[in-house]
Amino acid sequence: MYPIADHRQSYYLEVSGGHRIRIHESGNPQGKPAVVLHGGPGGGSSAKHYQFFDPMAYRVVLIDQRGCGESTPFASVDHNTTWDLVSDLEEVRNFLGIDHWLVFGGSWGSTLALAYAQTHPERVTELVLRGIFMLRPSELRFFYQDGASHLFPDAWEAFLTPIPEDEQGDLMAAYHRRLFGEDSVELLSCAHAWSEWERATCMLDPDQICNESAEQVEAFARIENHYFVNGGFFESPTQLLDDVGLIRHIPAAIVQGRYDVVCPMRSAWDLHRAWPQSELIVNTHAGHSMFDPQNAASLKTVCDSFR
Repeated sequence: MYPIADHRQSYYLEVSGGHRIRIHESGNPQGKPAVVLHGGPGGGSSAKHYQFFDPMAYRVVLIDQRGCGESTPFASVDHNTTWDLVSDLEEVRNFLGIDHWLVFGGSWGSTLALAYAQTHPERVTELVLRGIFMLRPSELRFFYQDGASHLFPDAWEAFLTPIPEDEQGDLMAAYHRRLFGEDSVELLSCAHAWSEWERATCMLDPDQICNESAEQVEAFARIENHYFVNGGFFESPTQLLDDVGLIRHIPAAIVQGRYDVVCPMRSAWDLHRAWPQSELIVNTHAGHSMFDPQNAASLKTVCDSFR
């Protein structure tokens, strides 16, 4: 891994719907452009994301997506959809004077990377994807209703605690009512429970801290839940898989932890089967996090190969 860099430059950019997004850059200003799409949605960017990229070879752009990180308004879901974020990426690319770039994203970042590449394939030189999440109903059901609960029953109990038993048949909807309700105390309690469930499941080593568990739990929980109850704002539940033909020509690597519970390998496998031109790297001693050592090493190797 390369040393964690400081932000070389930072900017705010006014975008549509009253949002202002935060942009950070590091690396070589004349290097190959790469944009990093953080997880969540609602997780925010981190300077730790620079360490996968050779700072002499890459110009790395981090973006805090709408409503999270240092972007404003805080925790807002107004005018906050996948397609708003796709539009923002084009705004940022034009603002920075970049013609085309490598797109790097894991978990929700892989969702957004696929949506962006399928909308603007001419702007993407390569795709580096980790922990594939296509926001299909089966994926949401596995993590938020019945699936991961069998592997982490202790953490699952805590996730159930804020929700009355008679509402536990649809936990995403039950959380939505509270995360967007009038009771601020209940909202914060549910935001913590929602975020803690992901934090508890995202690292293979439970003694490590999950980078994507959100520093701002309210933004993380509200924005994530907003996207999930709305099916990612896709035209169909399988849109990203159905539209692989639009990006088949783009060099792509998929890094997947075998023991990823948040985004199980089924999704990476389905994507690779639909897109055999992609490279699938399965790490047998890794979970969801990009900072699990095997995942981190694979991501660095892939980014080095695309320099």
